Amino acid sequence: MNVKSRHHLRSDAVDEIETALADHLGVEIAADTYEKVTFEDSDWEVVLVDGEPAVFYVPDEGDDPDAPFLTVRGANDHPPATNVVTVDAGAIEFVSNGADVMRPGITEADESIEAGDLVVIAEEVHGKALAVGRARVDGAEMVGKEGKVVDTVHHVGDDLYEFSG
Repeated sequence: MNVKSRHHLRSDAVDEIETALADHLGVEIAADTYEKVTFEDSDWEVVLVDGEPAVFYVPDEGDDPDAPFLTVRGANDHPPATNVVTVDAGAIEFVSNGADVMRPGITEADESIEAGDLVVIAEEVHGKALAVGRARVDGAEMVGKEGKVVDTVHHVGDDLYEFSG
């Protein structure tokens, strides 16, 4: 990923990020530095929190363009209380390689999730985040026998995961 621009965020922008993550994911982040990075070859904007790519903005036609969300690294450093979809051991390899999430692999989903929401996909044994995706259905409809329910947008091992500030 080629960096297009990089700058430190003002305190009001930091407050907005911290408030949005607390309100939407139940995550408290307190850090010394916040830097926004944009890339030449990606639509993502990333926020480095103390030098780590912990927060990003996912472009989508229906989203609020100013809504931050945790990256996989961010979710592992600051586990979210909400918007989590848990998958079984059989799904780990597929999700870690960027596959979308199918109903049979889901063991649990936060019922407050609405179709279109960004979600953290975590494995059930250790609770580690494997990916971030966009829900196709509400959380209450995710567990079942068939069908794709989460489109993966970022996963362990992709360019964003491998990016280091």
